[in-house]
Amino acid sequence: MSALLELRAVSRRFGGLAAVNDVSLSVNRGEIIGLIGPNGAGKTTLVNVITGVHPASAGTVMFDGRDVTRFAPWQAARAGIGRTFQIVQPFPELTVVENVAAAALFAGGAASIREACSQAHQHLDFVGLGDLAHRSASALTLAMRKRLELAKGLAMRPKLLLLDEVNAGLNPSEINQALDLIQAIASRGVTILIIEHLMKVVTTLCSRVVVLHHGELIAEGPPTEVMRNPKVVQAYLGKRYAAQAEGATHG
Repeated sequence: MSALLELRAVSRRFGGLAAVNDVSLSVNRGEIIGLIGPNGAGKTTLVNVITGVHPASAGTVMFDGRDVTRFAPWQAARAGIGRTFQIVQPFPELTVVENVAAAALFAGGAASIREACSQAHQHLDFVGLGDLAHRSASALTLAMRKRLELAKGLAMRPKLLLLDEVNAGLNPSEINQALDLIQAIASRGVTILIIEHLMKVVTTLCSRVVVLHHGELIAEGPPTEVMRNPKVVQAYLGKRYAAQAEGATHG
């Protein structure tokens, strides 16, 4: 597999704070990669660097063979880098379909409002919100807003989709439905990098896991291997979880 995204010694500093420090990482086409680590580890900052929200202080971001290190967010989006946000904030004064159509117009290549709305309806059907297309976005439940966020991400026609805590606040049934939806998105050929705290999600979805701690990459590999890494156990998982995971592996 060839690399779709490549980070080369990327750092992001805020004054004297190194939020991301010398991170090198490759994401291959078609992968689902988990990005985990304690709160404040630099996960969302890394996504913000990739998407141009916070330009890298050092290093290079390569995407699909292009240097996108200095891209603004709109340039990154139009290049094929889509994302969702941890705090879901749809345009409350717009309908559900208008929210998705805006993304299709902004970065999805839609040539007209009519075309954008047509694409939006398709994405809403895909995520299970087709019947709510003309409802106000402000009326949606949290689980529905999470699905709307995915539909907006898909409307940007991404090659890479960055998911930031897409399962936060959901109940077990809603999480299972979200897992199915993410796998369906991946089956369309979209490469996925997912920030996640729920290890069930990581072990179910991801072929590879990357761990950040204090802005530095401390481990990378298959989920079962990473969960046994002493650095990861100490920094993030804790010994009790590691023992449970080990028991489940041999059970």
